[in-house]
Amino acid sequence: MIWDAHIHTLFSGDCETDISDILEQAKVHHLPGITITDHLDLVYPEDPTLFLLDLPKYDKTIRGLCDESTDIPVRYGIELGLAEGTEKEYEKIVTAYDYDFVIGSSHMVHGKDPYYPEYFAGRTVKQAYEEYFKSILENIRCWDGFDVYGHLDYVVRYGTDDRNPYDPNEYMDLFDEILKELISRGKGIEVNAAGLEYGLAHPHPAIPIIQRYRDLGGEILTIGSDAHKKENVGYAFAQIPDLLRACGFQYYCVFQNRKPEYLPL
Repeated sequence: MIWDAHIHTLFSGDCETDISDILEQAKVHHLPGITITDHLDLVYPEDPTLFLLDLPKYDKTIRGLCDESTDIPVRYGIELGLAEGTEKEYEKIVTAYDYDFVIGSSHMVHGKDPYYPEYFAGRTVKQAYEEYFKSILENIRCWDGFDVYGHLDYVVRYGTDDRNPYDPNEYMDLFDEILKELISRGKGIEVNAAGLEYGLAHPHPAIPIIQRYRDLGGEILTIGSDAHKKENVGYAFAQIPDLLRACGFQYYCVFQNRKPEYLPL
């Protein structure tokens, strides 16, 4: 099995799962290790305090877990919800705390979360997708203090059009820009299994995007379940190695002290 590098606990505003339950499930799946990556979204107009994180308490708890866990290795991460105007504060945070791993993600798009139907109101699904993908590019160009970009096509979990199913190739010009920016800045992407858990036929991002990242010279690839519940730790991980080998990868990455370690698939 493979390392799960994207897991949430009760420190995240949308999660009630105890850390001990996470560890128990990781052992059930014989995972070689896990990285805890709880949410911090400094800008979330839908509920401004929902994704704020008690950083000192989080640091003390997860650092202690990293030092004390003997059954399974644990590393210390964070998932930052990127948005315009957060750059200076996020830079202070990643400087102040010794994270092993920092995921940059887009949850908000110009003040709206695609989780809510209002994001898609009054326009086509394609227009909504394009705004989301363009916002990723804006976020990368504003601040690149993260290690990998998480769930690049997160938006497709929530917006569907049965007449025009999501085809990542329709947006590949935008994805090319995103991937080239990430590669040029030494950043990776995440393969997020939550897409499969949500009933999609692919993880995030979709297979053509992972393939394109590889074709462009991308090498830094982490794998995460994005689990918010105990039962989703390591979800669908048995499918991931063959999927990635088909895209040209023979390895994936786990971060320690903000540096990637390359492990065979």
